Amino acid sequence: MSEYYFRTSELSVGYNGRPLIHDIEICVRAGEILTLIGPNGSGKSTILKSITKHLAAIRGDSFIADASVGAMSYKELSRRLAVVLTERIKGELLTCWDVVATGRYPYTNSLGLLSGKDRDKVRAAMERVHAADLAERDFTAISDGQRQRILLARAICQEPEIIVLDEPTSFLDIRHKLELLTILRTMAKEKGITVIMSLHEIDLAQKISDKIMCVHGDVIEHFGTPDEIFRPEIINDLYGITEGTYNITFGSVELPRPAGEPKTFVISGCGSGVVLFRRLQKENTPFYAGILYRNDVDWQVAQNLAAEVVAEDPFMPISDGTYQRALALMRQCETVLCAGVPIGETNRRIADLIEAARSMGLLQEE
Repeated sequence: MSEYYFRTSELSVGYNGRPLIHDIEICVRAGEILTLIGPNGSGKSTILKSITKHLAAIRGDSFIADASVGAMSYKELSRRLAVVLTERIKGELLTCWDVVATGRYPYTNSLGLLSGKDRDKVRAAMERVHAADLAERDFTAISDGQRQRILLARAICQEPEIIVLDEPTSFLDIRHKLELLTILRTMAKEKGITVIMSLHEIDLAQKISDKIMCVHGDVIEHFGTPDEIFRPEIINDLYGITEGTYNITFGSVELPRPAGEPKTFVISGCGSGVVLFRRLQKENTPFYAGILYRNDVDWQVAQNLAAEVVAEDPFMPISDGTYQRALALMRQCETVLCAGVPIGETNRRIADLIEAARSMGLLQEE
């Protein structure tokens, strides 16, 4: 038996018999979260539809615990796998309770009648996603964010071994994004449910996922852990980033550094400069930054936004060469902004740099 609970073998997906992406190899253990990332139109939804039999695979197959998905009946598949896709379901004349209750149909008799146990599971699923107050509301009259929570409740109600979701956070505000992802994480780790989804918010994908698949082009070039995938060269190539940068450490996007010859030097440290760096970027003011240690929060952002960062190795005294480079850049400037930095034994020469700026009449304290 395979060590992976869900896997694909030589899977090719596409439309009208024409492959869009071929030789897709997914391997996920029970209780892991796999997230597909990539630009719009790259084929993430096509892959998800194909592994759930909403779309016929061009070639190959998917397997749940070594059982062929292609050979499963839809009823058998619906007991093992739940789906939350982006298509709007037709919910005319249905309350939110009714929609969630459809998740129990794979377990009901031919008449689709719910037992008391089924009703308890519907109620529990709605409470799980904080949607109990929506039970009697018309499904077509609620917001997109509320609708997404109801559809997740339906999937939970299905008691699946695997949940597949296509952009589940798209219509949610930040509070409900975090709530939804926390629910999925809890289900994965406490109940052993495997989660396969696509996300546009790559910062969230980086934080929640056990495995990441990069979807772009006709083959999957990168599949691995977040530590393996979230590297500047991979993310920039995946999304074709040419303006600005993606900060891997913060999981955030930084706009392009200001162009031009800097006339401003920023002295900061221990996170004191981040807000100032971004303010200067918004004002389109090019700047130098230093002296920063390479493990400093400020260094992480300054390297994306500053024209040049004068840096020193962590925990080392500031060398003569590093100090003289900072002093030379500062002398080219018209203004030195000091955002504040704690001075200790190893970085005591920053105090000398501040005093030099003051003696030249350049210093402005932030």
